[in-house]
Amino acid sequence: MTDQLGTLLRGLRNRAGLTQEQVAERSGVSVRTIRRLETGRSTDHRMGTVNLLADALEIGPDDRKQLSDVLAGTETAEVGRTDAGAGVPAEPSAPPPAAAPRAPAAPPVHPALADAALELATEVRRRWRDEEAQRRIAHPFPLPVRWRPAPAELTDRAENVQRLGPGGVPRQLDLSGDLRSVAEVYRRVSSGRLVVLGRAGSGKSVLTIRLVLDLLEAPAAVGGRVPVVCGLGPWDPKTVALRDWLIARLLRDHPHLARRGPGRGSLAAALVDADLILPVLDGFDEIAEGLRREALEALNASTMPLVLTSRREEFAEAVRAAHAPPAWAAGIELTDLTLDDLGSYLPRTDRTTAPDGEPGGGSVWDGVLDALRDPRTPGGANLAAALTTPLMVSLARTMYSDAPDRDPAELLDTARFPTVRALEEHLLAGFLPAVYRPAVPEPDAPGPRRRKWDPERAEYWLGHLAQHLVRLDRDQQDLGWWQLGDTVRRSTRVLAVVVATALAVALPNWLVYPLVTAGGIGEALLQGSLMGPVAGVAFGSVYAAMLAVGSGRALEPTRVRLRLPGRRGGGRRSVRTFGRRFVDGLLGGSVMGVGCACALTLERALYPGIPITDPAVIEATLINMLCFGLIFGLAAGLVFGLVAALEAPVDVASAATPADLLATNRRAVVRQVLVLAPAFTLVIAFGGRLVVDALQGWLGPLNWRLSDALVIGTVAGLGGGLAYALAFTAWGQWLVLSRVWLPLTGRLPWDPEAFLDDAYRRGVLRRTGAVYQFRHLRLQHHLAHTFRRRRAGYAPARFPSTDARTGAPTADPSGTS
Repeated sequence: MTDQLGTLLRGLRNRAGLTQEQVAERSGVSVRTIRRLETGRSTDHRMGTVNLLADALEIGPDDRKQLSDVLAGTETAEVGRTDAGAGVPAEPSAPPPAAAPRAPAAPPVHPALADAALELATEVRRRWRDEEAQRRIAHPFPLPVRWRPAPAELTDRAENVQRLGPGGVPRQLDLSGDLRSVAEVYRRVSSGRLVVLGRAGSGKSVLTIRLVLDLLEAPAAVGGRVPVVCGLGPWDPKTVALRDWLIARLLRDHPHLARRGPGRGSLAAALVDADLILPVLDGFDEIAEGLRREALEALNASTMPLVLTSRREEFAEAVRAAHAPPAWAAGIELTDLTLDDLGSYLPRTDRTTAPDGEPGGGSVWDGVLDALRDPRTPGGANLAAALTTPLMVSLARTMYSDAPDRDPAELLDTARFPTVRALEEHLLAGFLPAVYRPAVPEPDAPGPRRRKWDPERAEYWLGHLAQHLVRLDRDQQDLGWWQLGDTVRRSTRVLAVVVATALAVALPNWLVYPLVTAGGIGEALLQGSLMGPVAGVAFGSVYAAMLAVGSGRALEPTRVRLRLPGRRGGGRRSVRTFGRRFVDGLLGGSVMGVGCACALTLERALYPGIPITDPAVIEATLINMLCFGLIFGLAAGLVFGLVAALEAPVDVASAATPADLLATNRRAVVRQVLVLAPAFTLVIAFGGRLVVDALQGWLGPLNWRLSDALVIGTVAGLGGGLAYALAFTAWGQWLVLSRVWLPLTGRLPWDPEAFLDDAYRRGVLRRTGAVYQFRHLRLQHHLAHTFRRRRAGYAPARFPSTDARTGAPTADPSGTS
């Protein structure tokens, strides 16, 4: 009975949306007692304690009676599985029309997973509410996004969608609706698998946001699963399983889920395996064309409920290639906006006043709407066709409703806009100048003051980023701050790392040697000028090899923080992790040590004038290369293993918005350097003594005086720690490439973080977890094409035409695609 009481209490608390700490504060019962009650470890159930908890949870009489019955040892109601979001006992579902085998009851959710799911639901709700407000979706009211059932050939059979047994007769399933009923429509799908189809700009993203928020209001209806939006574009189903990819996306956007779960893996993996995640997979059409069939087959192999969005044409092609629609999936297809929709919406977006100053007068859209209703109006048909999608309507609103000096009547000019595509390109091209127009300063306006950016420069910078995302093999949508360096050529990135790490190692030489040695400033400058480039080449070589192995991918930001090991196992790391870090440090440190030995020989040849060709010098150099390689390699391996032992996942307070993830990684790198520098110094100074003593009899007399060891260790610790941070951390690459190199070459502003955040606030970018995305793929393509067209020496791609009958190449009169 203790387990039943704990399950019920935990469910009621989750339904109230409270943590154990909040319930303890309200009730006066200790957190420890609440935890023991919820986990079933308490054997002394006091009615007074339970009444205090009931008062704190503000439950009704029915729930109080259930608590009383369970506490008294009677079982008046079956307590089913507790969902993590609402926590109420699941109501028994109605039996199917046919004798379908009843699925076994789901096991109770582990308390740690229930709390993690509640935290995740709270975070997801906050993010998408902010995103909905940022996009002004509900201002003045949401556009009427509607849909109809998708074609039968793109969905599974009705009996499969309704999960009926053999001989079952499917009922008529009504899937029509609009944005206000999206969650209700989804709940009608027994399988929990829904495909949302629509053309570009038809409102699929708006629908997914509303679906997520509505489902989070009543999670019990979807089995307590937390809906999480994931862009499908980066998924490669040939190399990464759907489960593993989904876990990786959860870890990227919600770093606190890297904490250890009830099993061996992370909380993210445990939530996925416990069926507590509802994947909302956005953009099936953004997967590379050659991978869509494999992606569809991978989705068919999975049994998890999901929501999938896609353009209709790309999805239909994948279904034909796979010879089957998605298993158990129902489908809806978004419909176009009507003239009545435009007549209701556009005038409400215009906040101008009547000529006499009275609000609520005529709108700048009145004449345009009257022209659209008259089939004889030149250009009316084209404009009506262009304004059938929420994307184009929102662009028109931004250009004309928000700008008092613009007249939308120009959209009817058939000389300027002879086709629907010309109108769409005009709206896309005018969007950025509209949102970056100089605004009247509002000193009393709440929130951060918006920075002023030159519209042409802003368009150039955004075009640079867009053209990097638009590729021949597949379009990328995710734009993380750690990926901005990918816009630089690989050879340039290596060169930037060589220069940055050379300076990082040279500066400690220039600062430390004159202070602690008898050598002059000239000798210190020479030594730093030699040690720095050698270290830079060493770090650059390792960095280039890393790029080659990783196919040039950017370094991912760490999802850990540094802390001292505690009693709860915060410092426990697997032997495998320690071994991998030790090998990495051993290789990198050995290369650094060999380079330093060569630089030391060259410095002695240039400053005291010792000839390099002397056999004794060559022998000493080889011995130094061996000794320094071992000393630096072992020291780096041990220190990196130490850092691994001090790593722990970030907590839930570090929610991964782009700015939060950047700040978290900056702090993590600073802590790493603060640990690495003194650790390198001590391990090199005193560990070097052990290595020298071990090799003393084998290599002849060796010197390793304590004063020299401390100087070498200090320089290596400071220089090596800084160089490691700049070359092998995501924040270091951001600093070197995004804050220095790209602004120097004019491809980004000097404060790219502020620029991206400002673009998000202006509605050019949207934010999905830890990454930015362009507002729409059409806008991304338009900016990329404009950027390439304006670059010096740009020429369109040329493809030979072919004869339709023979396929042989023919002359292309235009020469362009």
